[in-house]
Amino acid sequence: MKRGFYTIMSAQFFSSLADNALFVAAVELLRTGGAAEWQRAALVPMFALFYVVLAPFVGAFADALPKGRVMFISNAIKMVGCLLMLFGSHPLAAYAVVGLGAAAYSPAKYGILTELLPPSQLVKANGWIEGLTIASIILGVLLGGQLVGPVLSQYLLAIDLPGVALVESPAEAAILALMLVYGLAAWINLRIPHTGVAMRPLRQDATRSSLANALSLLPDFWRCNRRLWRDRLGQISLSTTTLFWGVSGNLRYIVLAWSAAALGYSTTQASALVGVVAIGTAVGAVAASMHMRLDMATRVMPLGIAMGLLVILMNFIDRLWLAVPFLILLGGLGGFLVVPMNALLQHRGHNLMGAGRSIAVQNFNEQAAILGLGAFYSLSTRLGLSAFGAITAFGLVVASAMWLIQRWHAYNCRRHRDELDELLRIARQDVHH
Repeated sequence: MKRGFYTIMSAQFFSSLADNALFVAAVELLRTGGAAEWQRAALVPMFALFYVVLAPFVGAFADALPKGRVMFISNAIKMVGCLLMLFGSHPLAAYAVVGLGAAAYSPAKYGILTELLPPSQLVKANGWIEGLTIASIILGVLLGGQLVGPVLSQYLLAIDLPGVALVESPAEAAILALMLVYGLAAWINLRIPHTGVAMRPLRQDATRSSLANALSLLPDFWRCNRRLWRDRLGQISLSTTTLFWGVSGNLRYIVLAWSAAALGYSTTQASALVGVVAIGTAVGAVAASMHMRLDMATRVMPLGIAMGLLVILMNFIDRLWLAVPFLILLGGLGGFLVVPMNALLQHRGHNLMGAGRSIAVQNFNEQAAILGLGAFYSLSTRLGLSAFGAITAFGLVVASAMWLIQRWHAYNCRRHRDELDELLRIARQDVHH
C-alpha cells in the first residue's frame, strides 16, 4: 500500500472513534434529560438525515477539492455539532449537524481509495478500512461508555477550565473531551497527500445565484443514481450494501435497547456489547478481504438473509455467555457480506461516473435505508411496541428485503447473462492488472 493510504487510515480511525463515542454520549444525554425512548432511537435516523438531503451535492464537492481538505472541513463541522449540544441545542438537532459533517466526509474517505490505489487492491483496501473502522467502533463505543460512566466522568467534571462552566453532566463532559479527538483527526487530514488526480470543478454560472448553481447539481446526481441502479452488477451491490448499512446503522441502538430490556444493563455496560458486534464484523471483514475477489462478490448474498433472522433470535437470549458469541456471529456475517459488495460497488461506480459521485450515490441510498429503518424502529417504539416486538419486526423486514434482492440477481442471471458475463470479465481483468 502507498504511504498516503496509512495517513488516510489514521484520520479515518480517529474520526470514526469520536463518531461512535459521541453516539453513546448523545444517548446518555437524552436519557439523563428525561427524553422518551423513541427520541433516543431517533438519534440514528437524525444522523443519516443530511446524508440523504445533501447527497446530490457532497459527491461533487468531494470531487472538486483535494479530498484531504474536504475531510478536514467535515471534521470541523462535527466539532460545531458538539458545541451545539453543549450550548443547549436539542441533542437531536445538534446530532444532525454532526451527521452533516459525516455526510461530507464519506465521499472523500472512500473516493480517495480509487484515486490512490489500482482496482486489484480495492478489496484489500476495503478490508483495511472496514476493519479499522470496526476497530474504531469497538473502541469508540467503549470509550463513550466509559466517558459517561461513574469513574472517568468524575475526573472530567473535576477539571476546572476557564469558559467551560456549561459542562455540568457526565454526558456533556464526554462531548467536550471528544471534540479533542475530532481536532486530532482534522490535523491528520491536513497531512493527506494530493493523489495527483485532476479535480472536477463544480459547475458555476456567473449569471445565476448560488442557489441556482447548487440546484444545477441535482440533474447530474439523479443521472448518476439512475445509471448505477441500471447497471446489472451495480444495482445488486448497491441494494445489498444499502440494506447492510441500514441494518448496521440501527443495530448500535438496537443492541443498547435490547441490553437494557434483556440484561438490565446501563448505557456504560451495554456499550461493551455494541463493541462485541463490531469485533465480529472486523473478523468477517478481514476474512472477506483475504478470500474474496470482485467477481465473486455476489456469492455472499445469502448472508444478508441470515443476518435478518439472527436479529430476531436476539429476543431469545437473556444470558451474557450466550449473547457474546451470538453477537460476534451476527457481526461476522455482516463483515463478510459488505467488504466484497462494497468493493464491487466502488469498482462499478468509478467506471461509470467517478469516485466522489459514485460514493455520494452510495451514501444517499445507504443512509436512506438507515433513515427509513431507523424511523420504522423509532415509530414502532413510539406506537407502544416493546423493544422485543420492535426487534422482531425489524428482523423480518431485513430478511425479506435480502431475499428479494437475491431473487432479483437470479432473474438478471437468467435474462441478462451475456451482459453480466462481460461485466464480470472486466472486473476479473482489472483485478489481474
